[in-house]
Amino acid sequence: MSRHPGTFQVIFMLQRILRRAIVLAGLSLSLYTVSVEARVIEQVLAVIDGEPYTLSNLKEYARTKMNREFPVGDLNAIGPEDKEILEDFIIERLLAAEINQAGIKVAAEDIDRYIDQIKEKNRLNDADLAEALRREGMTLEKYRSSVRSKLEQNELINRQVHNRINITAEDVERYYKLNSKKYSSGERVRLRHILFTLPKDASPESEKEIIQKAHGIRRRALAGEDFGKLAQEYSEGAGSSAGGDIGWVTPGSLLKEIEEPAFHKVAVGELSEPVRTSLGIHVIKVDARDPGRILPFSEVKEKIREELLAKALEERYQKWLKTDLRKKHRVDIKIPGVVFRPEEIKEGTVNSLVASSSTRGRSERSGFLSYLNPFSYIMNETPIEGDDAKGELSGRNIVSVLGVPLFTTDSPDATSDGLLPPSQDADGAAAKSAESRGWFSSVINALNPFSSGQ
Repeated sequence: MSRHPGTFQVIFMLQRILRRAIVLAGLSLSLYTVSVEARVIEQVLAVIDGEPYTLSNLKEYARTKMNREFPVGDLNAIGPEDKEILEDFIIERLLAAEINQAGIKVAAEDIDRYIDQIKEKNRLNDADLAEALRREGMTLEKYRSSVRSKLEQNELINRQVHNRINITAEDVERYYKLNSKKYSSGERVRLRHILFTLPKDASPESEKEIIQKAHGIRRRALAGEDFGKLAQEYSEGAGSSAGGDIGWVTPGSLLKEIEEPAFHKVAVGELSEPVRTSLGIHVIKVDARDPGRILPFSEVKEKIREELLAKALEERYQKWLKTDLRKKHRVDIKIPGVVFRPEEIKEGTVNSLVASSSTRGRSERSGFLSYLNPFSYIMNETPIEGDDAKGELSGRNIVSVLGVPLFTTDSPDATSDGLLPPSQDADGAAAKSAESRGWFSSVINALNPFSSGQ
């Protein structure tokens, strides 16, 4: 049975339509796959005041601002490192919104002055700075932009935190009356010693010989010979030329082997038995003892004011950052189990000491939040070790900028007395004190060329 010619035309058309449909279906599937991949790459992680921010935004921020990768692991099981990056990113967006709303502008002269003082503070010339920035992959223009951003943030936080705190003379005096026992000169003793040096790895025979020698000198002193003259003749330690005198010392400032007899066993005018330390064998004499006294208000009022101001700044900053700022903005995190919401931070000190103050000068305000120095993170100071640590370089540190050794500085340990434990030098004690006052109060004393205290 023959088919009508029109039938073949219809079949041919149907075949063409079918082939086209298959091609279109394949193309649609391909586009869908690309679209799915695009959505994975551009996954929205946070919506801040209605503005979406994607995985790519976070990756770029982590790489350029923190020199890190984001995410470190699975987004569905985000870890502490990723949360830190995410929180920093959000806070920077919120600060930018606040800066824009407040109309804060930083002049080019402010940026120039900031960079000039950074160079002066760190002994950098233009070539040093250019080389440091080049090694970091940063242009001067990009660096200036970073400085501008940080100075704007600094001014914003000054207005929101620092300018709203005023510690009055009455506040300071009231605090002293309630806490005067905290401000004591503390117990101290005045010591002399005679040291016979002995290496840590000395043989038992050598140690026994030196101990016998120390006993002999001690017996001569007990028999009436002048301890100072014996120290001048025999001591190999600090203060030997001054008759072994090492001055007034306080608890925590001595090697523990010496501190125990000095503060708890030896009476004034008496001598200790020979004492073994890492330096050798000591015979110590307690010349005087001061039990301590409550310091008068006039001597400690400035210290108290600084302590109260640091505590008030810490509390208000934490409240502003984690409570007030977050309440003003809507942040929606699109990562399972992760939230960014206001926290109720208490202001115990601030509640009683805050007073509105608009009379602070620019130099006083600009010392605040010196952690905003965008150059400080590329400075590094390391001790000189090995054969290089001999001669004139002994006890010195190398200061590098982005890995470029530029100059050396005295090590804090270089001038410490032989009796002081390594962790209890003056700089260490200051750092420990700053740490005990909290994160905020420790950063306000860090490197900042605009600080009034510099």
